[in-house]
Amino acid sequence: MGWRCPRLPALLLLLLVYTAATSAFTVCSYNVQRFNTEKATSSRVIHTLTRVLSRCDVALLQHVVDPDGKAVALLLKSLNRYDDFHYDSVSSQSLGTSSKDMQKYVFIYRTQTVNVTAQYQYQGKQFVRPPFVIQVQSNKTAIKSFVLVPLHSDPDQAVKEINSLYDVFLDVSKKWNNKNVMFLGDFHASCAYVTKTTRKTIRLYKNSSFSWLIGDKVDTTVSDDTNCAYDRIVVHGEPFLKTIKPFSAKVLDIGKEFRLTRTKVMELSDHHPLRVELKSSAPFLRATPPWLLLSVCVILRSFLFPL
Repeated sequence: MGWRCPRLPALLLLLLVYTAATSAFTVCSYNVQRFNTEKATSSRVIHTLTRVLSRCDVALLQHVVDPDGKAVALLLKSLNRYDDFHYDSVSSQSLGTSSKDMQKYVFIYRTQTVNVTAQYQYQGKQFVRPPFVIQVQSNKTAIKSFVLVPLHSDPDQAVKEINSLYDVFLDVSKKWNNKNVMFLGDFHASCAYVTKTTRKTIRLYKNSSFSWLIGDKVDTTVSDDTNCAYDRIVVHGEPFLKTIKPFSAKVLDIGKEFRLTRTKVMELSDHHPLRVELKSSAPFLRATPPWLLLSVCVILRSFLFPL
């Protein structure tokens, strides 16, 4: 037998159900441009970065220059003091071919909504900074388990490195028997580094199984001097694509969002953060006991239509 809520307007109930059902899971990506201890000890920088990451269930940070882990530790301290959620991190070793430019991939995640079930450092020599891959599980998402593959490409090798992400896909999807793969990061996938001509040689473009959620005309840079879609989010397969909330993949303009001057934004990075939302798991009506729905209705009715 179905449940009823006498005298509660159908539209109000629909809004209640819709709000509960659309609680999304947010994945973010941010090139934080040489994030080190100096930046982490800047109260203004760390406050802004904390505000950004507090909107994400899991976030990839790139260009983290933090060999001893102190900068990330300060960031986590700020996040855990700022937000009701508890945050943790997992990161690669310092990667690169030059001692002057060794960088880490760092994933920051909410422990209440994200479980990192596996991690893997890809060893391919075709990358300056080979992807540090993680597999995550969440009861909050419809897809449950998926793989995140980061890339901060070398600008001069962008075409080669983006093309090689297909090899990473073949490797990790076989390793973990999971084809729900998302690629994210600063690919330098635009302007002089990846042109319309060279794009045609990249397998992630040619293969229709991969969906590029950030379009070629999106400006992911902060400066007025550039208008380039360097930063990207790409997902593999129709099942994963169907769990993406429509039109949710976008740039987060923290200047407008937080009312910051361009100078203050550039103190943190010359890139905008990216975000995308995954649909929630079980629909509200199916996941919630009828007695609880009825109780909510009765309470709302008592407030809206007092006797």
